[in-house]
Amino acid sequence: MHSSTTVRTGAQGALVLTALFLVAACLRPALTSVGSVLGQIGDTTGLSGSALGLLGALPLLGFAVVSPLVHGPASRWGVDRVVLVAMVVLCAGIVLRSLPPLPALWIGTALIGASVAVGNVLIPAIIRRDQPSRISLLTGVNTSVMNASAALAAGIAVPLSLLLGSWRPALGLWAGLVAVAVLVWAVRMHRVPGPEVVGAVGTTHEEPERSVWTSAKAWQVTVFMGLQSTTYFTLMNWLPTVEASRGVAPTTAGWHLFGFQLAGIVAGLAITTLMGRRAEQRPACLVVSVTMVVAMAGLVWAPEWDLLWVLLAGASTGGAIVVALALIALRGGTHGRTVRLSGMAQSMGYLLAAVGPVAAGTLGQTMGVWEPVLLLVGALALAQTGISLFAGRPERNPHALERSDH
Repeated sequence: MHSSTTVRTGAQGALVLTALFLVAACLRPALTSVGSVLGQIGDTTGLSGSALGLLGALPLLGFAVVSPLVHGPASRWGVDRVVLVAMVVLCAGIVLRSLPPLPALWIGTALIGASVAVGNVLIPAIIRRDQPSRISLLTGVNTSVMNASAALAAGIAVPLSLLLGSWRPALGLWAGLVAVAVLVWAVRMHRVPGPEVVGAVGTTHEEPERSVWTSAKAWQVTVFMGLQSTTYFTLMNWLPTVEASRGVAPTTAGWHLFGFQLAGIVAGLAITTLMGRRAEQRPACLVVSVTMVVAMAGLVWAPEWDLLWVLLAGASTGGAIVVALALIALRGGTHGRTVRLSGMAQSMGYLLAAVGPVAAGTLGQTMGVWEPVLLLVGALALAQTGISLFAGRPERNPHALERSDH
């Protein structure tokens, strides 16, 4: 097998990281900016609470459908080319979603989900391919960049919509960031030797591999990924609505969502110190899971401290996504298997996550109060705590996942 590493100059290494982080910065704003203006979207389009929940869940359904399909194009054309195409589609989806016709809202949202799914799957594999000795650290930094852009998008969505007169341009402006990422990624591909030229995913240089779907460890990682994603996207879509039902001003709720994301940035970086390079990740899994249980209990029974609990919830989700993505890279075994495990974990995980916003919207609308949404998230966090004991535990044989594929 040919080596997948290449010798790079300092400038090339900086370009590679800049391109990677720019792509990461594009993977959440198109999603997180929606929650703060969900009420405005409903007023403009006439969509019901359940329909708005479905709109919030549509990108997650896209994740579920597209994620297991990413390995094929990545094997044929290389991960870097596929990421570039995905960023172009993401830019088009953001623009389309901001156009007045109602079908454009749904089609654009679907394109956003499909393109983000590609980035979600391939970024862990790219990190493992390019920086195998710094998986946890770069996963933490990359996720923090992702959370920072998500926080900014959530925080400025309402002010931008008021400034620009509508939620449409407020959401559409993020196409500009994606266009910059497309340009930088294309320059990176042109100027930096591509590792896949000497070791592509699934090339004939590697042993034939079977599906990871028969691996117990892969399913444990998948369930952990799904539960943490469900809590995150449920809160991102409905936390402002929950707070509004308690008398919190929409702009304040939007900035609380900004704080939610900001806490996630700090926690995402901090959790890497607990993770280190060890295979044993149960302590990290438990910390991020129990924190969400505490946060939801606080929001239900001590709402006067709501900002504290929102920050704790943000810290939980920020740490949990770092742990989940690192588990995918750590448990993958090889670059090819990491892509397959990433596709599986994100497909099934986000399929589970898609239920969250829809269930929350239906629950709140049916019951007329929004506290049950917090109880739902708390229950999911308890389940996440339980699966942490298994997903975070290393295999007794480090090649168990690898052998289960043959």
